[in-house]
Amino acid sequence: MYSKSLFILFLLGLQAIFSQTKEEILQEAEILYKSEKASWHGTDIFLDRFPDKKELIEGYFSYSPDSITNKVLFFDSIPKVLATISFNNDFQRNSAVIDSLPREFTSLENEIYRLRQKAVNLMYADTLFKHYKNTRLNPIPIVTGNKKKVYVLTGPEITGVVIFGNDYLIEFNNEFEVISKKALHNNIIPIYYKEEETDLVTIHSHNEVTGDLITPTDICTLKLYQDYAKWKQHIVMSSKNVSLWNCKEDRLTILTKEAWEKIYGSN
Repeated sequence: MYSKSLFILFLLGLQAIFSQTKEEILQEAEILYKSEKASWHGTDIFLDRFPDKKELIEGYFSYSPDSITNKVLFFDSIPKVLATISFNNDFQRNSAVIDSLPREFTSLENEIYRLRQKAVNLMYADTLFKHYKNTRLNPIPIVTGNKKKVYVLTGPEITGVVIFGNDYLIEFNNEFEVISKKALHNNIIPIYYKEEETDLVTIHSHNEVTGDLITPTDICTLKLYQDYAKWKQHIVMSSKNVSLWNCKEDRLTILTKEAWEKIYGSN
């Protein structure tokens, strides 16, 4: 049996081992989360405030022009911007800034738009991308410096389920040509929840294709749905490591499989 003090020593040592990779995962997850959160709330506001423009929508995308602003743009088939809805990092709907003045894309927005359209075309032409009943593929374009990429997440079209897996990463060069594409998980992992069930610990596993750590898409999905599912913790098991996401505190802890078995194996 291992004491609490020894457990803490394990954590401190292992945080140092994984700090750089862990930090990269968390940063990418936060970008994905903010983009999807802005899209969720922005879509609700747009449809509520501008029902007459619903038929004009060709699509939308979200981005953060700075560290405190999160924008979602709705565009038509021309394409021109129909409306822009901006949120602070708290995503309170009553403080959202709504701009319904039609306009052209900015230079950055045009890059994001082109990236999104390339990804959408690929999603429906390439057999790498799987389409499942009662789900939809959500492209999340990201432009940071010279890096251009699109994550693709699978979202449920029914309530009561959180979907991990069936997610993808497409990377582009500066000419918007695909330089790599891959599935981040090789399957789809639905986990169902009920409103009356709280403080549950849920789990899914990664094989060698997905890798030894929780993915940015996993964390993004958890942050989006954990308040609805009311989970306490989610665990991602791999052959080498165990990633533990604290849903109450938005905190990631990574242990080696050996450390995990030493700490919990005798319990």
